[in-house]
Amino acid sequence: MATYTITLTEAEDKAIRYLVDDPQDWIQNAAGSQAQRGVDAIYAVEVERMTADPNIVSIPANKEQVVLDAEVLSVVERNEQAEFPDPPQE
Repeated sequence: MATYTITLTEAEDKAIRYLVDDPQDWIQNAAGSQAQRGVDAIYAVEVERMTADPNIVSIPANKEQVVLDAEVLSVVERNEQAEFPDPPQE
């Protein structure tokens, strides 16, 4: 499990408290929602990849396990590859 810590200025803290009754809960829900979008995206790509691969005979029934087993790049790694693509092979 990962733990993230954020820091807000006094003005940002005042502003978020103006908008939501429990900033900690709201931030936790926002992060969890974004993470779930990532889980769903990784799962969809992996199931499609595994379904298309004739060498794979079974797909884990547990969505979390599919995500944990997936060999995926982070957004930073994907962006770096886009900036510096591999040279064309001849």
